[in-house]
Amino acid sequence: MKANYLIAFKSILNKEITRFTRIWVQTLVPPAITMSLYFVIFGNLIGSRVGLMDGFSYMAFIVPGLIMMSVITNSYSNVASSFYSAKFQGNIEELLVSPVPTYIIIAGYVGGGVARGVLVGFIVTCVSLFFVPLQIHSVLVIVTTLLLTSILFALAGLLNAIFAKSFDDISIIPTFILTPLTYLGGVFYSTSLLPPVWETISHANPIIYMVSAFRNGFLGIENIPLFYSFAVIIGFIAVLYTLVYRLISKGVGLRS
Repeated sequence: MKANYLIAFKSILNKEITRFTRIWVQTLVPPAITMSLYFVIFGNLIGSRVGLMDGFSYMAFIVPGLIMMSVITNSYSNVASSFYSAKFQGNIEELLVSPVPTYIIIAGYVGGGVARGVLVGFIVTCVSLFFVPLQIHSVLVIVTTLLLTSILFALAGLLNAIFAKSFDDISIIPTFILTPLTYLGGVFYSTSLLPPVWETISHANPIIYMVSAFRNGFLGIENIPLFYSFAVIIGFIAVLYTLVYRLISKGVGLRS
């Protein structure tokens, strides 16, 4: 990477990180409070009646899924809101006419989304320690899944922002698509409990592969082989990156 490109990347990344850390009460605190409520309601109150799930306490079982849910939501929303704000204010046109390559623009915004997703994931993990002891089966699997998932949904948020024509448009996808897919992605249950037909259908949900891989890193449970999980995640990243790259290069939804 050329020195000038590196400076451009650092500038965009620094702007993105400063943006969400400056308003940390709105960006970092709410996920911690929300996840605490999940831990209390689903873990302590309901979990005691559910019993064991795949050989682990229900609380220990849902912790990886809840961490992943917070990472997905925050990686997505950070890029979607930031990029659309830049588009709405006309700032994105300055980047488009500057000698900054498209991949640097994408890397800067996605890097900001990944930074927020990872930071929120760390905060939620710390919160979970108040409710259940931390178990780690493979640090490598945890870190790899965390980064790949953050990148994937940061790209998805960027794609949403490109097509969004109002601030309402950047909330439609999270509300009507992302949230249902997350809840049906095995966060609160094991797919092995589903009837064979529904278990097969559930594999059409990409989030189930991320939750499965992340849970494997913590508990060593492998409902879906890691190879398939990583293949699906990397495949989606490749598709979304290619799509976003072409759209930004052509100025689709960006140039007035």
